[in-house]
Amino acid sequence: MSSTLTLRSWLKHLAASDRLAVVREHVPLKHRLAAIAKNLDGSKAAFFPRPGGHAIPIVSGFMARREWIAEAMNVPESELLARFRHAAEHPVPWREVGREAAPVQTVVHDKDIDIRALLPIPTHSEHDSGPYITAGLLIARNPKTGIQNVSIIRIQVNSKDRMAVLILPRHLFTFYQAADAKGEALPVAIVIGVDPLTLLASQAIMPIDHDELEIAGALHGAPLAVVKCLSSEVRVPAGAEIVIEGRLLPGVRETEGPFGEFPKYYSDVEEREVIAIDLVSHRKDPIYHTIIPAEMEHLLLGAIPREATLLAHLQRSFPGVLDVHLSEGGVCRYHLFVKFSKKREGESKNVIMCALGAHYDVKHVVVVDDDVDVHDPKQVEWAIATRFQADRDLIVVSGAQGSILDPSTTVATSGRAASAQLEGVSAKMGLDATRPLSYAGHIFTKVKIPGEDEVDLDQELAAAPGIDWEKRLVE
Repeated sequence: MSSTLTLRSWLKHLAASDRLAVVREHVPLKHRLAAIAKNLDGSKAAFFPRPGGHAIPIVSGFMARREWIAEAMNVPESELLARFRHAAEHPVPWREVGREAAPVQTVVHDKDIDIRALLPIPTHSEHDSGPYITAGLLIARNPKTGIQNVSIIRIQVNSKDRMAVLILPRHLFTFYQAADAKGEALPVAIVIGVDPLTLLASQAIMPIDHDELEIAGALHGAPLAVVKCLSSEVRVPAGAEIVIEGRLLPGVRETEGPFGEFPKYYSDVEEREVIAIDLVSHRKDPIYHTIIPAEMEHLLLGAIPREATLLAHLQRSFPGVLDVHLSEGGVCRYHLFVKFSKKREGESKNVIMCALGAHYDVKHVVVVDDDVDVHDPKQVEWAIATRFQADRDLIVVSGAQGSILDPSTTVATSGRAASAQLEGVSAKMGLDATRPLSYAGHIFTKVKIPGEDEVDLDQELAAAPGIDWEKRLVE
């Protein structure tokens, strides 16, 4: 794909290669739409015209395979992490355009807003407390420096112009705390419907005061066009489909949850921060994007930026680290597989400790040799089965910070407050599944048949036409 990649050009590209399914009209927004999209997950993106009778169509699942994401970047899948890492290390500042050059501000709603009627917002999972915006890029400016942060957070639509949000203890939380301490609202924008590269860039793991829209520019190979919001100083992608402008209110909390999250469990009901909606702008005939929670589009958007960051982090100290993979079975967050060319005994355990400290979401690390494909869970399991002994190759760390969305970190106690204090405290585990550097004979040599990788089955099977093999079975 070219540097002019947009959401619409990407959808056309998928359709041209039979990777976009157009679903019937009037699919119900509550549960049914998500159920259909989940059944198509990883095989085709889903396009819903007139969902629930709404004039705005919905798309989902257009980033549900690694090879699709690499294709959008215009690189082979093997170069996916390197390309993302390069973009994160060489950001391209955005360029600001006026409203006349910003399709997303073509139509403006700034009076008597009812977001529930204006946008087709689905209710996804069985026990979700209501409709959720799941693919909204929340953009806010640091009140102290003015530099933006971009993230995707879950947003529950509570009423016509108020939404409760989950803010994890990251950059947005720091911005909100600074504004809240002064009793001030924090202006925010929620951007829905962006191109694949901007969507992926939003998930980059960067230090505070690094605008992810600049990483999007690097992935595009050109500065990303942005436009100033109509009600604040926040800048948003000019070519997006929909923007909700609003304010995170100081000191205000409303009930949020339960919600089916990426670990494939529900979050609890909590009092959360609240966004008051000021206005909504959008393209003419906009497209609404929803991410089906805990399915591949959701998981991969988090996995690839994390993998790129973890690989860079590990390689700084251990050049023998060749590849990393956050496995699907570990919800693309908790289980990290590391391919490592070991030069000294004991190195693998150092890699494990480095990986466990690299990101608090990482819960279990498996280090394998360079003859194991970390993207193949069967090969990783084989390495554990044949190269790992628990009494010598296992590392366990108790009481570390983990993911608050991992339900196993919540300790059952007599009071909810006591339980909440322990939420997110996790044990970490590392498995050194590498073979010893020295061993007798071929005891740790992987079985291989000479020439097995060069066999062309189509050619070999076509080489014997007309052979009457059934006569050999005559008794």
